Amino acid sequence: MNRNVILTCAVTGAGDTTGKNPNVPVTPQQIADNCIEAARAGASIAHIHVRDPETGGISHSLDHFREVMERVREADVDIVMNITAGGGGDWIPDVEDPTRGGPGTDIQTPAQRHEPVGELLPELCTLDCGSLNFGDMVYINTADWLREHARLVQAAGVKPELECFDLGHVWFARQLQQEGLIDGDPLYQLCLGIPWGAEADPETMLAMRNKLPQNANWAAFGIGRHQMPMVAQAMMLGGHARVGLEDNLYLEKGVLATNGGLVEKAGNLIETLGGRVMTPAETRAHLKLRDPSTGKIVGGEA
Repeated sequence: MNRNVILTCAVTGAGDTTGKNPNVPVTPQQIADNCIEAARAGASIAHIHVRDPETGGISHSLDHFREVMERVREADVDIVMNITAGGGGDWIPDVEDPTRGGPGTDIQTPAQRHEPVGELLPELCTLDCGSLNFGDMVYINTADWLREHARLVQAAGVKPELECFDLGHVWFARQLQQEGLIDGDPLYQLCLGIPWGAEADPETMLAMRNKLPQNANWAAFGIGRHQMPMVAQAMMLGGHARVGLEDNLYLEKGVLATNGGLVEKAGNLIETLGGRVMTPAETRAHLKLRDPSTGKIVGGEA
């Protein structure tokens, strides 16, 4: 059991959720404000996507990411920042010609996915470790793309969070480590409950955890109603946890959530089980991350 828990808040995501909960942040200022709200509620890490301020849909804008990062860094609270680098992999077959991508398809090269990370140098970024039938679309991330992307993240000196949506993703993440593309102790995120990947249940989490390298740090999350049970399950199995409006829109049945409310609820759950949430400073030291104020790795070299 892990009694010192790193708690991530994934504040917005890129899914079609803005019409389902008005608390989902859309503009860079709203996203930054939600990161700050999560920090004040006790979160260790804020995980961010950005959205088109006009439509609420997916955005890859470097300017949007920069505004979020600057606003959070200028705030009077501390939080570890984790930028998504997993966008630009959505493929939806065209109705008339299913050999081509249709409306909604959004594909980026590894270099394009990496641009905000390489420019803004957050402490963490995601690295989605494989392709997946993701609901009604296909998320595409081939092995060679992943190797190229891992090299870019490594060269930038940013720690990758290895997002694994199925057991094969864990296998490939281990392969990246064996090939020398992951520095230090790896950080895994087990992503549970997304159709049609790994299910959000204790057996699946345990199976994925048992395939991790011995030196791995890991966290897990479940979507929707599975969010809080997976917080408890991850803690009980020795891991860390994630909550937030990217993954779940409700605080309880029929009650729309806020990011701060979800962080507070998860923090209370962790405390009830006999643990505590690690501060951002403790998180940087535990994961050996870059300190944004000095540019040096906490406990290591610049």
